[in-house]
Amino acid sequence: MQTRKGNEIIPSRIVGIFEAVSKAYRDSSRIFKSKSAGRETIYPYRVKIKPIKIFDKPVEFKPLIPKLNFIKIKDKWTGYVRLPMREIPEEDYQLIAKT
Repeated sequence: MQTRKGNEIIPSRIVGIFEAVSKAYRDSSRIFKSKSAGRETIYPYRVKIKPIKIFDKPVEFKPLIPKLNFIKIKDKWTGYVRLPMREIPEEDYQLIAKT
């Protein structure tokens, strides 16, 4: 997944660790602008979260990929993080938390 700012590619980053504090629910109200395939996209499946740790500096994700156990096919990593509300193994959590 790539985000661009002008001609610059912004690397995928982790900005913090959050805990889900509600069950998943559906809400079709728009909370931010997002376009997919040229049309506005609404993400209706949500969960309330509580911040556990916000990193002083965002952690680049790509260097972690070889070390993360939940990503089985390393060159196809985007499919593993596109699914919302994915639970990850404790050792992957600890690796991310200590960065």
